[in-house]
Amino acid sequence: MSRFKLKARTSRHLEALVFIAPWVIGFLLFMAFPLGFSLYMSLHKVTVLPTGLKYDYQGLKYFTEILFGSSAFYDNLLPFFQEIIIMVPVIIVFSLFIAIMLNQDFPGRLVFRVVFFLPIIFTSGYVLTEFVNQGEGTLGFLERFSIGEYLIQFLGDSSWAKPVMDVLNRFVLVLWYSGVQILIFLAGRQTISKSSYESARIDGASPWEVFWKITLPAMSPFILLNLIYTVVDMFTFPYNPVIELINTGNYGYNSALAWIYFVVIALFLSVIMLLFLRLNRQARSR
Repeated sequence: MSRFKLKARTSRHLEALVFIAPWVIGFLLFMAFPLGFSLYMSLHKVTVLPTGLKYDYQGLKYFTEILFGSSAFYDNLLPFFQEIIIMVPVIIVFSLFIAIMLNQDFPGRLVFRVVFFLPIIFTSGYVLTEFVNQGEGTLGFLERFSIGEYLIQFLGDSSWAKPVMDVLNRFVLVLWYSGVQILIFLAGRQTISKSSYESARIDGASPWEVFWKITLPAMSPFILLNLIYTVVDMFTFPYNPVIELINTGNYGYNSALAWIYFVVIALFLSVIMLLFLRLNRQARSR
């Protein structure tokens, strides 16, 4: 019996390796060398010569200059960081709500699912940039009803006033950046058995109680997945000022800035995962 369990476990491990093998091979072929080379350049001053590139070893000079010498990195990162803190929960809540709605049985459900996913295909990259530059990503009623002025009066001189206004001015981006999350939540919602909801209705549970006791706990793995995806997606936002800063300067400085930015993203993701897992553990223990 133990030998059979061992074979079954080995078979599952081999199946997992087969599924992740294309990604691992692609990473080794196309990503490993550029990442290693960028780390190498971050330690050198790169000079472009007619005969090629010249590398002068600088050590950690660029890293210390970015972190302790210049404020340009923090001036660009902190406002954008505040926008991400606001935007990510809004996208997650909106996506979860829409996914639950689209899971209901109503006429034209397939059409609505396509409508919510189409912006991901058409409004990406340069197309999205042009949409926002032409003012298509703003909400007209914000200016019409002077909501921004009331918001500024409410927040006062707080440093959060501008990020909140930027998020509201680009609120249509919530729709454009929610297609993948809606699809993941929709797939997760369909993994919950109907018998759980039928039992809850027989016991007299209200829809609100069903959501908090059945739907939300069962969706927690998908919430974590969407949190990770959304954070990474927001940190590569087309209007990211840090990425614009990375595209200036010499190769060594840019590489060091990119690696620092990568560490910031990794730390942010780690904090989110730790907080989410802790909150999820506390919710299950109740």
